[in-house]
Amino acid sequence: MLLLLVEFLRRVWDLKIPAAFTYFSTRMILAALTALLFTIFLGPRFIKKLYELKIGQSIRSVEECPQLAELHGKKKDTPTMGGILILSSMALALFLWMDLRSVFTLIFLLATIGLGFLGGIDDYLKLRYKNSKGLKARKKMLFQVGFSGLVALYLLCPSVQQTLGGKEWFRPPTAKQQMVEPREGKRPLIKSTTLSTQQYIERIYVPFFKEPLVTLSALLSFLWIAFVITGSSNAVNLTDGLDGLAAGCLVMVSLVLALFAFLSNHIDLARYLNILYIEGSGEIAVYLFALAGACLGFLWYNGYPAQVFMGDTGSLALGGIIGIASVLLRREVVLAIAGAIFVAEALSVILQVLSYRYRNKKRIFLCAPLHHHFEYKGWPETKVVIRFWIISLLFAIIAVASLKFQ
Repeated sequence: MLLLLVEFLRRVWDLKIPAAFTYFSTRMILAALTALLFTIFLGPRFIKKLYELKIGQSIRSVEECPQLAELHGKKKDTPTMGGILILSSMALALFLWMDLRSVFTLIFLLATIGLGFLGGIDDYLKLRYKNSKGLKARKKMLFQVGFSGLVALYLLCPSVQQTLGGKEWFRPPTAKQQMVEPREGKRPLIKSTTLSTQQYIERIYVPFFKEPLVTLSALLSFLWIAFVITGSSNAVNLTDGLDGLAAGCLVMVSLVLALFAFLSNHIDLARYLNILYIEGSGEIAVYLFALAGACLGFLWYNGYPAQVFMGDTGSLALGGIIGIASVLLRREVVLAIAGAIFVAEALSVILQVLSYRYRNKKRIFLCAPLHHHFEYKGWPETKVVIRFWIISLLFAIIAVASLKFQ
């Protein structure tokens, strides 16, 4: 909205407005501050309203996990669905500071609404019906795969892109693969290849390597995108089990992806770092900064002892958003590295289920997801969260270091 307003004032009133307000770096900072302050200042009223509505967190039953029920029993009446506050602050930042003509803005807005709605229904069913586990896993997965499929369909189908996009509004993103060829005694030769949306989306890039690892077919690219977005959404959802754990890790992961998005938007920096130049990817960085600011503000109330939980409303949507960002940037492997905690949490659940089913009900972990395993071993909740944050920061640094070591 800011960009449209600036253009209107310049064109109609001929006002001189500082160009800094249109810079991606400025809007990234403003988006983070908007989401952070909105979350912090609106938090108390929002939490009070949740208490009035008696929206309390459900805890695993004594029959299912006796020790966990004992450890987390005091959290039973803590309000959930705090994701509404996070997503609202992000949506406000989107409307204020992002370019409403960008297709990236549209994709993130739809993801915020769609996946937030899915998580909201899941939370509502858990609260509405006693002993309910919310939406059935198949229904939830079907919605996630369906939404991921729509994103993949747009990115891989030129006819859909032409139907949705125009010359100024929602133009399909394009990319440039730049190569610097050194020449003895002469200036280096710069070779640039312009890629359509489908062409750059079908390429898989791996950290520490300049060239794309492989170019997939349209079908495999479709399946890969659906897997990344759905997996990321569920992985964050599984991580959201201790006070501040998911929110703290999301701050670090979103900042890493935002850095890649910002650098990918600058053609000279992209060439210097041997990464793909993606036109308009600065908008991705703006929204990821809004996500980081919102999660940081939410931590004000979600840190131990938590006054509110984000619930599936927040975790499913936020996980899906970082998954979409990684797909748009072709940095899915970077997401896996920076989000190592999310990967570990998801794998712990998968391995636990497979072991229980195929090894005569034997378990690998004392309790899954992984953070509960360490609680069962006697670690205090705060120690588990802080150590997971440290590990998350370590892997975030490794992900950033891949920019130079390639």
